[in-house]
Amino acid sequence: MTPQEPFAVRRPADVPLEQLVDLVRSYEEHITGVASCTREDIVLETGHPGYEENSWCLTGPGGQVFAWAALTAHDGTLDAALTVRPGRHAESAARTLLARLLDRADELAAQQGRPLTVTVGGVLSGDEVVPSVLREAGFASGASAGQYTIDLTVPPLPPVLPEGGSIREAGPHDLGALHTVHLSSRGKGPKTGDPALFDTRLRRLRDAGGAALLMEVTGRPTGYILTQATDAKEGRVLELAVAPAFRGLGIGYALLAAGLAELRTRGVARARVLLDTGDLHDQESLGRVLTVQAARTVTRFHRSTDD
Repeated sequence: MTPQEPFAVRRPADVPLEQLVDLVRSYEEHITGVASCTREDIVLETGHPGYEENSWCLTGPGGQVFAWAALTAHDGTLDAALTVRPGRHAESAARTLLARLLDRADELAAQQGRPLTVTVGGVLSGDEVVPSVLREAGFASGASAGQYTIDLTVPPLPPVLPEGGSIREAGPHDLGALHTVHLSSRGKGPKTGDPALFDTRLRRLRDAGGAALLMEVTGRPTGYILTQATDAKEGRVLELAVAPAFRGLGIGYALLAAGLAELRTRGVARARVLLDTGDLHDQESLGRVLTVQAARTVTRFHRSTDD
């Protein structure tokens, strides 16, 4: 009989990608009964600048991944994710990698000479482990977002544009306009203040089969939507942003409908949509205009490095 392999903290680059997919799907299925994570989702998550230096996995017997954590630096904010496999090791696994996250956050704050806000997002409603461990460490619950699964075999209603409005695919020359809307939108998720990092995100999205649609009203940029189709006939709405001065005019719905229609032309039969509380004027009306197959809530927790 061989001795049982010990638990170890490893870099995700040393872990098969399929193990990360299995971890996230196990987490989703345990909390909601439905697993929707795909390999393409994980590829996108691991493509953020600086990911390799700011990410960790906790592995156990057989190389199984019990927890996965990562930090992404934004302007004054460190946006983190912490996913833990359900089971008897869940709490200890969460504490182990949260300690790594916070130690790294303190290092980055010291390098920048200022306190940084650390957020942990993507925590599903119904998770009893991660929120408890976060609160022990001084985190408070913050913004929530709706995550919806939309059936695209039924064509979305065509977008109703405001007078003088048009939607087109954004090009490299639109980077400044997209970034301005991104920073000014009321979405409560983390913002990418560095234009170069924002550009890198968009380039990687396009390389992964994604698209960026820009809405203009009388030639003025008013909002955008980022989408990605996957090989599994599924798609994602990754981000939707509307300039504050144009909220309440139906621009969010128009962009969402256009983004879903774009995904449908790529053969996507089902799309997962994550909408921040600031994205749409009235999220409850989604079910009246789209075929919503499932809906769940994710929460973002936050604390400062000087706490």
